[in-house]
Amino acid sequence: MSVAPTRRADARRNREKILAVAREAFARSDHDISMAEISRRAGVGMATLYRNFASRRELLEALYQDEVDAVCAAAGTAEGETPGAVFTAWLQRFLVFTAGKRPIAAELLTHIDGDNPVFGRNRARVLAAGGGLLAAAQEAGEVRRDLALEQILDMIVAIGGIDGDAAYLDPIVQALLDGLRPPADA
Repeated sequence: MSVAPTRRADARRNREKILAVAREAFARSDHDISMAEISRRAGVGMATLYRNFASRRELLEALYQDEVDAVCAAAGTAEGETPGAVFTAWLQRFLVFTAGKRPIAAELLTHIDGDNPVFGRNRARVLAAGGGLLAAAQEAGEVRRDLALEQILDMIVAIGGIDGDAAYLDPIVQALLDGLRPPADA
C-alpha cells in the first residue's frame, strides 16, 4: 500500500529534476540542448522524460508556466513599507522574471506561434496579479495615474532585453522607477 505514494513522490522529484536541468540549460542560452541531453543531465531515463513531457514544446511550456506562477505569487509576498515600495519590489521581481524567461520564450516561439493562448493567458494572469499593487500605489499617490500596468510592464520587458551586467542595468531600472513617481506639482 505504501508503494503508490512513494512512486508519486519519486515522479514529482523526477519532474522537478527535469525542470531544474532544463531551466538552467535555457538560462545559459543552451537553446540547442536535446531532450536526450536534458534526460542525461537530470539523471532520468528517456521514458521518464517523455512520460513527464511528451515533447520539447510541453517542457518549454512547463518552464514558462513555472516562471509565470512565481511572478504571480510574488505579487502576494512582495514587501515594502508603503504601497509604492511593495509595487516596486514586485516590479523588480518581474524584471528578474523577464530576463529569465527571455531564452525560454524565444525557444518556445520556435515551436508555437506568438498568438498561442499560453502567452495571452499568462499575460492576463500577470496583469491580474499586479493590478491591485499598482492601484494601491496610485491611490497612495506614490505612482502616477496616467500609466497602465501594461505600459509599465512593457518598459520592464524592454529593459530586460538590454544586454549588460547589473552595474549597467541598475541605473536604467532606477530611472524607470523614478519616472513612475507623480510629478511634484501633481
